[in-house]
Amino acid sequence: MNGLPEMRGEASAQWYPLGTGAHDEMLHDDGKVRPHWEYMIRALRTLGMEELERRGAEAAKLLRENGVSYNVYGDPAGQTRPWQLDPVPLLVSSEEWGLIESGLQERAELLNLILADIYGPRELIRKGLLPIELIYNHGGFLRACDQIALRGKHQLVIYAADLARGPDERMWVIGDRTQAPSGAGYALENRVAMTRVLPSLFRDSHVHRLALFFQSLRASLNAIAPPGAEKPRVVVLTPGPLNETFFEHAYLASYLGYSLVQGDDLTVRDGYLWLKSLGGLERVDVVLRRVDDDFCDPLELREDSQLGVPGLLEVVRRGNVAIANPLGSSVLENPGLMAFLPGIAEHFLGRPLRLPSAATWWCGQPKELDYVLTNLERLVIKPIHRSANTRPIFGHLLSQQELADWRDRIRAHPAFYVGQEQEEFSTVPSLAPGGLEPRHAVLRSFLVARADGYVVMPGGLTRSAPQKGDILVSNQTGSISKDTWVLASEPEKPVNLVMKPSPEQVAASLSGALPSRAAGNLFWVGRYAERAEGTIRLLRSTIRKLYGDPDRSSSEYASLYCLLRAVTQLTGTQPGFLGEDTALLREPEPELLSVAFDATRVGSLTNTLRCLVQAGYAVRDLWSSDTWRVMDELEGYLFSTRHLTSPPLGQVLDIMDQLITTLSAFSGLIMESMMRGNGWLFLDMGRRLERSSLQLSLLQATLTRQQPEAMETLLIEALLDTSDNLISYRQHYRNNMEVTAFLELLLLDENNPRSLSYQTARLQEYANRLPRENTGDRRLSLEQRLALDAATTLRLSSLDDLSAITGAGVRQNLDQLLSHLSQQLGLMSDAITAAYFRHESAPQPLASHRKV
Repeated sequence: MNGLPEMRGEASAQWYPLGTGAHDEMLHDDGKVRPHWEYMIRALRTLGMEELERRGAEAAKLLRENGVSYNVYGDPAGQTRPWQLDPVPLLVSSEEWGLIESGLQERAELLNLILADIYGPRELIRKGLLPIELIYNHGGFLRACDQIALRGKHQLVIYAADLARGPDERMWVIGDRTQAPSGAGYALENRVAMTRVLPSLFRDSHVHRLALFFQSLRASLNAIAPPGAEKPRVVVLTPGPLNETFFEHAYLASYLGYSLVQGDDLTVRDGYLWLKSLGGLERVDVVLRRVDDDFCDPLELREDSQLGVPGLLEVVRRGNVAIANPLGSSVLENPGLMAFLPGIAEHFLGRPLRLPSAATWWCGQPKELDYVLTNLERLVIKPIHRSANTRPIFGHLLSQQELADWRDRIRAHPAFYVGQEQEEFSTVPSLAPGGLEPRHAVLRSFLVARADGYVVMPGGLTRSAPQKGDILVSNQTGSISKDTWVLASEPEKPVNLVMKPSPEQVAASLSGALPSRAAGNLFWVGRYAERAEGTIRLLRSTIRKLYGDPDRSSSEYASLYCLLRAVTQLTGTQPGFLGEDTALLREPEPELLSVAFDATRVGSLTNTLRCLVQAGYAVRDLWSSDTWRVMDELEGYLFSTRHLTSPPLGQVLDIMDQLITTLSAFSGLIMESMMRGNGWLFLDMGRRLERSSLQLSLLQATLTRQQPEAMETLLIEALLDTSDNLISYRQHYRNNMEVTAFLELLLLDENNPRSLSYQTARLQEYANRLPRENTGDRRLSLEQRLALDAATTLRLSSLDDLSAITGAGVRQNLDQLLSHLSQQLGLMSDAITAAYFRHESAPQPLASHRKV
């Protein structure tokens, strides 16, 4: 007895208690295991509950490390919620799936005909099969999209249906998703995780594969491209990192080999849609959108939108770009349509639909309104237009006063509401502490249009309620996902889930076809990673010196105070130790802890790491799984230290050591696993600029003024430790801490990867490799001139001049050199930003993608 039901019915009530009146996917009503579940139950019993829970924890760890998340607005645990996967899949027999598949294809074809009619001849309205108020009152009906159509017979390119088993033991459609159906990427990630944690069970169960669906998706998007696009450029349009399903946007873009773009990455020129890339403007042929349709064009649709592209709809109208799904397709998500689908099916298909829907009454009709008001306490109330702030209202959960309020609300605007019969849908076995328990579930199935009909993903994304007895199943309320296994009658040929990019996609990834926004984020990932590492190293050296020998000499105090001032100057957390309050120098611990852990303080370590994670998340599609695993560790640090205020400094040193290791792993993965394309170029350029800037600030704060010899020796040793050069210095110069030798190693030695000369040499090399238009102008660009100036100035510097003390005890030549280099490198950063990350004055479309 390990928490799993017996193969016979006797023990099922004890170990898997069924609810009253609810159909269960695993057990018959008499408690016996359904035939297609028998092998699964035997395998799970052999595995044991303890091992199953361990496999579930392994799946959760794998998903967390891969960055799989669902952003929940207003979640007290944090906006980004790790994706939850139940290791017990939902099983569907091959015979039943054949019936579901044909029913879904039929429904998709019908909705496609309705969509074409609504924005075309509108015969359904003229013939009275569809009330005009139901359509025109819906926020998804976009009048500006009238008479706009895609190539081919399918306007509804991608469709998803939410399914649940009804009281008649048939699958019912309880919701249609036609605007930008989400979940296919999560279903794919669930499948990858399940094949990792239960490989033998998956293999022996003969599960239908998912890869063919995504191959069909890519082919379908190519097929709807405008005429003349032999090798269409497809982009995935996302609202950005704050969107609830941003992970999926990035994951699908990476998996399918498309560029992930936001609205400001695109522009309209001369009737075409263009991607602002590093090499100029690249024409876009197809947009796989994840932005709600009314936000896509602030010029013709929602004028307050900052997510879309001004003029996009006109490009669509001219037939110069295709969008999947078309703008205005969310009108099909109107639940009021369900009341009229039987009549429309008879009109178009000549037969009733194979998959039933929940009984629905649209309140815009007098008879139906009376029925809803009379039976409100046993119905589910829904607005006809779904938004982020609306949820179904279950009448049986309302008080008498709430029922009265809802009746008044419906009477005031009856056309805006529907009532649906509340049915008891089926339950699925879900892993709970100590065993399995039945929970209500919804299966979202996905379809994509091909020339000969719709292709259905075998399975889909199953979501179960977070608790036993919960009726509402929603990601926003914490539902738990499941993989969905459609069992084949015989083993299927394995299909690799990793899609091989085309030669054009490989070439584009290495050339200039990288969105300017992505390049900018990579540039700042490099800068923030280097800034965090430099801050950690300086804090660590300072804390070690602070808690070294308690009987320190005056020289040791003086070098410590110099380092404390350098902390403020390096991090930009003024006034800090540079202020007039000298008490901070005597009691520096609170200020050091603030610089380390105060996330609200710009320049603090935690603030810098947060910026790093945010910039990295914005280009999630460009990271390998190993690289993202490191990013996840940094996010874990931010979560674990969010309430840390005054830990012992010994604990702080442990945290710093761990962070250095994590950041070093990140840098190593970037160097060893990232393609040497433009993305890597900008990332490493950001690192080199930031490392130069930090070193210049550190030297200006510590060595431009003459110090007593004993103090200077201690200071040089601390700076060598901070810059990770102590071992190199001792190998070359023994233990003699001299300013001249220090400056040679840290400033002028081009063989030292942490020297300033090494950074400027790399910057000069990278500036010459930056993508630029082939205009025939052979003059050096501004960033090339600045990099050349910085590198040459350093090479021509004299060590004797730099270390020489001039009037008033100042190393004036060193100070002037550092100031000059700071200015030049700052100007170089600005020049790169202006030339590559901003497109207010974008170049004319001279892209190699296709001439027009």
